[in-house]
Amino acid sequence: MNVSATIEDLYAEILRRNPGETEFHQAAAEVLHSLEPVLRAHPEYVDGRVVERLCEPERQLIFRVPWTDDHGDIQVNRGFRVEFSSALGPYKGGLRFHPSVNLGIVKFLGFEQIFKNALTGLAIGGGKGGADFDPKGRSDGEVMRFCQSFMTELHRHLGEHTDVPAGDIGVGTREIGYLFGQYKRLTNRFEAGVLTGKAVGWGGSHVRTEATGYGTVYFVQEMLATRDRQIDGSRVVVSGSGNVALYAIEKIHALGGRVVACSDSSGYLVDENGLDLELLKEIKEVRRDRIEVYAEARPTASFSRRGSVFDIPCDIALPCATQNELTEQSAVALVKNGVLAVAEGANMPCTPTAVGVLREAGVLFGPGKAANAGGVATSALEMRQNASRDQWTFAQTEARLGEVMRDIHTQCRETAARYGDPENYVLGANIAGFRRTAEAVLAQGVV
Repeated sequence: MNVSATIEDLYAEILRRNPGETEFHQAAAEVLHSLEPVLRAHPEYVDGRVVERLCEPERQLIFRVPWTDDHGDIQVNRGFRVEFSSALGPYKGGLRFHPSVNLGIVKFLGFEQIFKNALTGLAIGGGKGGADFDPKGRSDGEVMRFCQSFMTELHRHLGEHTDVPAGDIGVGTREIGYLFGQYKRLTNRFEAGVLTGKAVGWGGSHVRTEATGYGTVYFVQEMLATRDRQIDGSRVVVSGSGNVALYAIEKIHALGGRVVACSDSSGYLVDENGLDLELLKEIKEVRRDRIEVYAEARPTASFSRRGSVFDIPCDIALPCATQNELTEQSAVALVKNGVLAVAEGANMPCTPTAVGVLREAGVLFGPGKAANAGGVATSALEMRQNASRDQWTFAQTEARLGEVMRDIHTQCRETAARYGDPENYVLGANIAGFRRTAEAVLAQGVV
């Protein structure tokens, strides 16, 4: 069997069937080109057309979301939910509200979610959703009316045993609250397990807010330990300043590292004394302002609209903003400045050429489906607490998160070693996630 030719044929068919969906093409290419050794060792996966089945979503939903703004004008957005794979459990993945959202982006995110969720070892399948709605600058009333309209259509496809959304970019506790309220109103059920990312006071889990950022740092900690290095004393750069970035910064500081730079869509901030996290949280979470305000408040800080946050010398870089933000040029700059480890806190923030530069230079690289799996893992733990009408303490939940991230690191490293490349976390994550899902797909027949 010519496995290389089979993979190329599969990828060509993905391009043909999904025209214009560049982010999905990129995500599929990364996984497919990792699978050659496992497909050669397991021809039953080829005979069972497992890859073809996983690359085709079980269900794709696109729907109109009409709502009324504060001026009484009718607005119309487009909503999406791609239910990719339920082989391991109910579809699980966030909702993203951002003007850039389209079907290709939702499919790339949902495809990644299959393997990320499999790596957690928990009973969750893969899915993703969202809308091209921008909550920035909208009043609470406008956000509520949009969420209610969005859920009015989506609710018929959800359920704690069917599809369980969470938050993502543009969808935080406020939005989850409005979405859950409308779901409860429409179904007449307090079905707590149908949405995760809820507030702690009404069914949410401790650590869910912090989980993706914390988990990314735990993964970095494990990677560094393989080279007898640690976060304590390290100089760190984090892109973004949203939820993932803020709590990655918090955990880095707790472990003795010093984060000297972060960014948002307007530019990047450098504070050589180490970022003042409380000020940053005040600006981003309370005032919902731009990070340039930080530089006005701290004389030790500077703000720039030019260049990249990854131009700043560091030992560890954590891209935590959005897809394809860390380019080949940025990767070259990081390597030149002596970076030791890069871990993706966001979903696919490194371009393929950037990953190639980092890997060739011997930089430890943690792909998003492994490094940022802490968020969805804690969502699954929230589902577990909801099912038992229980709530764990912060310490209990964080300890469980740490166990999951250490196990993911072990899976990735051991799988990569089994296939001859022990530090190739991309290879390890893709094959480990694929194999767990593939076995379930074969066991459940042609469905």
